[in-house]
Amino acid sequence: MNAVFFALVALAFAVAGYREITWPAGAAGEKSPMEILSLAMIDSASASVTLAIGLVGVMALFLGLMKVAEAGGLLVIIARTVRPLMVRLFPEVPPDHPAMGAIILNISANVLGLGNAATPFGIRAMQELDSLNPHKGTATNAMALFLAINTSSVTILPTGIIALRAAAGSNDPAAILPTTLFATICSTAVAIVACKLYQRFTAAAPSIEGPSERAAEAEDETGAALHADTSEGYPAWVSLAVLAGILGLIPLMLLYGRQVSPWIIPGLMVGLLTFGLARGVATYEVFVEGAKDGFQVALRIIPYLVAILVAVGMFRASGAMELLLTPLGSVTGLFGLPPEALSMALLRPLSGSGAYGIVASIIEDPAIGPDSYIGYLVSTLQGSTETTFYVIAVYFGAVQVRRIRHALAAGLTADLAGIVAAVVVVSILFG
Repeated sequence: MNAVFFALVALAFAVAGYREITWPAGAAGEKSPMEILSLAMIDSASASVTLAIGLVGVMALFLGLMKVAEAGGLLVIIARTVRPLMVRLFPEVPPDHPAMGAIILNISANVLGLGNAATPFGIRAMQELDSLNPHKGTATNAMALFLAINTSSVTILPTGIIALRAAAGSNDPAAILPTTLFATICSTAVAIVACKLYQRFTAAAPSIEGPSERAAEAEDETGAALHADTSEGYPAWVSLAVLAGILGLIPLMLLYGRQVSPWIIPGLMVGLLTFGLARGVATYEVFVEGAKDGFQVALRIIPYLVAILVAVGMFRASGAMELLLTPLGSVTGLFGLPPEALSMALLRPLSGSGAYGIVASIIEDPAIGPDSYIGYLVSTLQGSTETTFYVIAVYFGAVQVRRIRHALAAGLTADLAGIVAAVVVVSILFG
């Protein structure tokens, strides 16, 4: 991240500096390139703090629910159910560790397009993984793989982009469901393979930092679970039955996703609280205890968000992004990725709001529209890729990890795979 951070800032400064030198001296009423760059830096820094503060309530809500689920033993139940798969994906994590259940809840939320729920669950999973980390401040293989899976954005129901397409007057707003599913499966598979491959070349060296307070707390919280008699998973037929049930939900979600999606988050809250009550958990007290983490985590990630969002804001405001798109667009257009879609594809890993703005402007353009090839392509890209740098800043920032090893490389590899898969499937179905 050190090299990426400096490269974004240095390129932005160099491009803005050149444009400033060649700026017409008598251009009245317009801000110069360096003035624009300065304003972008200040605005991005302010926006990053606003974003973190805006996450406080959402994180408090879902981390509180997560605490109820953990106290009731739900995470251990989930971990034992999916043990055959998880022990192969995450061999460094004990099968009964709460991290396993947290990872599954995070992935499940992403699958359903519930970004608001996925982030707090993901932060909780990263905190639990950090409790197993022998080298504080350095990402473990399990952390890198978990982050790569998140950046691949495995999604069955991209509710946000479907709503945007409907608002833009699409004849079939949900037509991107199969293309999104195909693209996200491809990117997730590539993320896993790439992460397993890259970890061989990035050894986990010890850092100079000692165990964090959160890690010590996590050790205390999870000690009982680790020593519980849960070393054996459920019979294989139970895991297969659950997997078959999940796969059976896919066609139902494709058919009735728009009707079901409004029920998911309220149903999740009622379901977890009901589970806690049934297991004898003092749901209110436990919920409040878990919700306290939401405020602490939001404050902890502010420096990381400021760093990455300011660098990205500078890169865009300086004109460096535009200079990159011009030569690339003429080449990628030959392979089914026109310049309009290329701008969104390149911006997506850097800025979620920026990419969303491009998608909205494209599908609302009467000359293009949501049901054109470009409209389907950018919609698929929006629904099947993730804001990689934001995810890295939030998740690793929550546990004070500064040496991210191969996590960024694996995430960007997954992004590239998602773009290629989206171009292929959209070309076949709508080209």
